[in-house]
Amino acid sequence: MGICDSNYCFRVIDIGSYGKESDCNIFKQSSFGKKLYSGRVNFPCEKPLPGDEQGVPQPFVLVGDEAFALSKHLLRPFPGRNLNDERRIFNYRLSRARQHIECTFGILSNKWRVFHSNILVEPDFAISITKATCVLHNFVRRRDGIHIEDTLNCMLGDVNEKKGVGNAPSEAKNVREYFVKYVNKPEFSLSWQNKVVE
Repeated sequence: MGICDSNYCFRVIDIGSYGKESDCNIFKQSSFGKKLYSGRVNFPCEKPLPGDEQGVPQPFVLVGDEAFALSKHLLRPFPGRNLNDERRIFNYRLSRARQHIECTFGILSNKWRVFHSNILVEPDFAISITKATCVLHNFVRRRDGIHIEDTLNCMLGDVNEKKGVGNAPSEAKNVREYFVKYVNKPEFSLSWQNKVVE
């Protein structure tokens, strides 16, 4: 489980859970997940979104897929297929933002080929190998910079495939709805985003 920044560097990693566990449960049980859902992460103060200086200040958010529980600081897509156009566009924009973590894992595994097959060592040693490669990955990214060709083979699945998780607090739903309205304003939209709803 990992969280990355816009430069494809890992900011948080959690290693050692069993593959059969759900992403949501792994995240909720991680040190960072516990802090996030209990409101104890030291996020920066709320600010208006770029270009929306007169708007309502919004919290800094992480972007997750539909497996994660919605919170004030974690946006996830709307579940289901019967969504209005604005929500479908929001889901599309969210999936584009989420592509950074998909690419980060892709770059990691392409650089460190140990991940191309089973790691035939004891679990504790496999955890150490994975932690070491994440640290080396960040070091190489910072030293060498971003190469766009590293990110060209990143693919995402359909963001609407899975069912939602639980009921989110109204504050979290309000944050998500604000982002929905923001990405659908003409001045903040992408020229091609409306093709998603055609």
